[in-house]
Amino acid sequence: MKILFVHQNFPGQFPHLAPALAARGHQVLALTDEKNQRPSPVSTVRYKTPEAVQVNGFGRSYATHAERGYLAARGARALRDRHGFTPDLIIGHTGWGETLFLREIWPDAKLLVYAELLYRTRGHDVGFDPELQQDSDEARMLAIARSAHLIQGIVQADAAISPTAYQAGSFPPELRGKITVIHDGIDTAKVCPNPQAVMTLPGGRVLRAGDEVLSYVSRSLEPYRGFHIFMRALPEVLDARPQAQAVIVGAEGVSYGSVPKDGGSWKARMLAELGDRLDLSRVHFLGRVAYDDYLSLIQLARVHCYLTYPFVLSWSLTEAMAAGGYVVASDTEPVRELIRDGQNGRLVPFFDGPALSAALIRGLAGDPEADRLRRAARQTITDGYDLHSHSLPRQIEWVESHVPMG
Repeated sequence: MKILFVHQNFPGQFPHLAPALAARGHQVLALTDEKNQRPSPVSTVRYKTPEAVQVNGFGRSYATHAERGYLAARGARALRDRHGFTPDLIIGHTGWGETLFLREIWPDAKLLVYAELLYRTRGHDVGFDPELQQDSDEARMLAIARSAHLIQGIVQADAAISPTAYQAGSFPPELRGKITVIHDGIDTAKVCPNPQAVMTLPGGRVLRAGDEVLSYVSRSLEPYRGFHIFMRALPEVLDARPQAQAVIVGAEGVSYGSVPKDGGSWKARMLAELGDRLDLSRVHFLGRVAYDDYLSLIQLARVHCYLTYPFVLSWSLTEAMAAGGYVVASDTEPVRELIRDGQNGRLVPFFDGPALSAALIRGLAGDPEADRLRRAARQTITDGYDLHSHSLPRQIEWVESHVPMG
């Protein structure tokens, strides 16, 4: 079978699935943005990077994604016309519009898509944080406008996959029936507890498993991942635990939300707000780090903090749990799918800063239930999210069940 993966940042969510299908004898090719420099596990061709669209207002999101879809379709047409490539199956991500027009190039190919999340006007991120968001008619209208290409992508697809039940449930009943829930998978043989974990900070300080380390990880330091809530909790935590070190991983930009209204970064804004209340000699901002350093951090941390709006669930949570982490997390819907308070982690209300501080202090001080919670956290991942025994076999079965017959 000929399979084409389409993802502007390939391999994206498919670093294991694509090579696994190739190993099973399928001819696998990937179509990606020409600026994507990530190593690819399979042969790759590229389409032209779209330029910024000159559209304002509510149509901008669809215009942006439709333009990328058109350029991806042009790349697909070149594959068809110049190289004679016709896939039996296309697997793509709906998030950037790349799959919108592929049926016009290959009308007989099966189309499978990754359905990450559908923006909703209520019950998700819109209006969730009243400090920073306005729950207005316009905000809800914008969520609808931003969802147009995502809905179209599912409508066109033969089937879809989503990593969590919460994310699949963001789609309406009319589309939910197309979606199978299979998590991306965590390699629990690699992401595992390590009592010998060591990490050297840029200044030369060496952290080891057993040290009083609080970790916080996010692709970007922004409110969608509760960065402002975490930072406001830190002064009380550090005052109560004078030996604690807070290690923060993440870039200063934004991945999902917007920059502060006065410009700059959320890191700069929070540091200005907290001023001398925060002992910066014990707060270590590392930016983005190599994966091995990140893995060492979540293995050695005494407490890992994960906060999120009702939105896409982060790999960092599942990986921290797989590493046997003592996790203090926000009591928000996507998190509750994995963590039960007092069973495999600790949950606190997202906006309850004092409760967060108390939970972090409790963990750093040596919660007598810590070992049990750590074991249960890892068991949750090995039972239902392990890459090799659970997720990847199910993904392969899902893909091959759509092999065209005849």
